[in-house]
Amino acid sequence: MKLLNQSTYILLAGLLLGACQYEFPESPVDEPDAGNADFSKYIAVGNSLTAGLMDGALYDRAQQNSFAVILAGQLKATGGGDFNVPDIDSENGFFTMGPNGPLGRLILTTNSTTGATAPAPIGPGDLPAPYTGDKSTLNNFGVPSITLGQALTPLAGGPASTQNPAYSPLYARFASNPGQSTVIGDAAAALANGGTFFSFWLGANDVLGYAISGASNPDILTTDEDFQTRFTAALGTMLQANTSANGVVMNIPSFDNLPYFNLVPYNAIPLTQTEADQVNQGYALYNGGLQQAVLGGLITEEERQYRTIAFSAGANAFVMEDESLTDLSMLGLPSIRQSTAEDKTTLPLSQALGSPSNENPNGQRGVTFAVEDEFVLIPDEQTEINGKITTFNELITAAVNAHPERLILVDAAAFIDQVAAGNINAGGVTLNASIIPPNGGFSVDGVHPNGRAHAFLTNLVIDAINTKWGANILKVNPNAYIGNDLPR
Repeated sequence: MKLLNQSTYILLAGLLLGACQYEFPESPVDEPDAGNADFSKYIAVGNSLTAGLMDGALYDRAQQNSFAVILAGQLKATGGGDFNVPDIDSENGFFTMGPNGPLGRLILTTNSTTGATAPAPIGPGDLPAPYTGDKSTLNNFGVPSITLGQALTPLAGGPASTQNPAYSPLYARFASNPGQSTVIGDAAAALANGGTFFSFWLGANDVLGYAISGASNPDILTTDEDFQTRFTAALGTMLQANTSANGVVMNIPSFDNLPYFNLVPYNAIPLTQTEADQVNQGYALYNGGLQQAVLGGLITEEERQYRTIAFSAGANAFVMEDESLTDLSMLGLPSIRQSTAEDKTTLPLSQALGSPSNENPNGQRGVTFAVEDEFVLIPDEQTEINGKITTFNELITAAVNAHPERLILVDAAAFIDQVAAGNINAGGVTLNASIIPPNGGFSVDGVHPNGRAHAFLTNLVIDAINTKWGANILKVNPNAYIGNDLPR
C-alpha cells in the first residue's frame, strides 16, 4: 500500500479567517511626547518574541522586525536613544542540521506534483556565531527558547555539554561573561547603567516547550511554585536595578491559537477502499481484544467504541497513542485509538505522518503503527496546558499589580485571541491567526509572530504606555511591515 505524498497532509487554506471589525486609528497630528516617562535608554529582556525569532530561526530581517526594535524606533521621537541588538549576521539563520550542513529558516514551498503548500527550510543556513560587537552597549536581551529558570542561572551561558541542559547557545554568544553572567543579570546591568525604561516578556517557554513536544516530557513543565518564585525574582531584579525606571510586562498567549497546533488535520490519512480493507485486517485482533475487555468488565462499551480502529475509503483519522486510556497491557493490547477533532496535532507531524520509524522501518506512522505521544495533544493535555497558562498569567498580573506606579501589563493573550477571532486589521487589511500570506500573522514556524504582527504588537504596547504615563508615542502602520514570503 502506498499513501499520498506527505505534504498533502497539511491543509493550510482551512486556516483563513473571516473579516474583522477593528479599524486601525489614524496617527495623531500633534507632536510625540514622553509624558511622565523617560525613554532615553530602553532595555528589553525576554525570549524569542523579544529577540525576533521568526520562521524557526533567528536571522537578520527577523531581528530587525521584533516588537522591541520597532518600539525603540518610535521611542526615538520622544527622546529615546540607540537600541543595540546582538546581530546574528545571517540572512537565513539556523533552523536545523541537514545532510550537507546547516539549513536556514523556513519558507512556504509548493509541491510541484500535488500543489500542496507546506513549510520547508529555505536552503543553506549558518550556525550561530559569537557576537563580536560591544556587549556593554546592548539594549536587547531577548533569548530564543529561554525559560525563567534559564534566565536566572549562569549555566545558560555554559558550559556547552550534554550534562548542562540549561545551556543556551543563543545567550552564550552575547553573554557578558559566559558561564558566570545571567540573562537577567546582563539586562539589569544595562538598566542600571543609565537605563530609564524596560520591557519584560518571559514565562511563555515555561509551558510552551511542554506543549510543542506533545506534553510528552512532564519534567520540562515549570511548577506553579517555581514559576512564581522565578518570575518574582527576575522582575524584581529589573525593578531594583534602577528604582526610577518604569516598564511594561507582557503575558502568555494561549497555545490554542497557534497554527503549530492547527495545521495538520486529524483526518489526514487518504485511502482507497482496497487500502482501507488491507489496514483493517491488521487491526482485527486488536478490535477483537477490545470486545473481550468489555466482556471481562475491564472497559465500558463506550470506551470500546472510542478505541476501535476502522478505516474506510476517503479521508481517515490516524492511529495514535493515548496514555489516558484504560491500561489493557495484561491482554496484550496497546493504549491506542484513532484521532478525533478534539485532538491537537503538532506541526512536525506533517512530515512524520505516513513515514516509517526506527522501531517500524517498514511501517507507516498513523496507519500501520500508532503516532507517538510527542506528536499529539489529547484533550486532557490541552486542559492541563490551558490551566497552566491561566495560572501563570494570574501570577504575572499579581506581580505587575504589586508595582502599580512603575509597571503596566500588556495583555498579549487577549490580543492574540482577538486576532484569532478576526477582529484586528489595519486600514482594512486583516491580521489573522494563520501562516498564509499576506494576512497571516504568524511566521512559517506556526509559533512566532511575523514582522507585520510584531508591528501590531508594538501598537498594543504603545497604547498601554500612552495611557499609563500620559505619553504620545506615535503608532506605526503595520501594513508597512513585511509578513510571510509567498510560497516558492
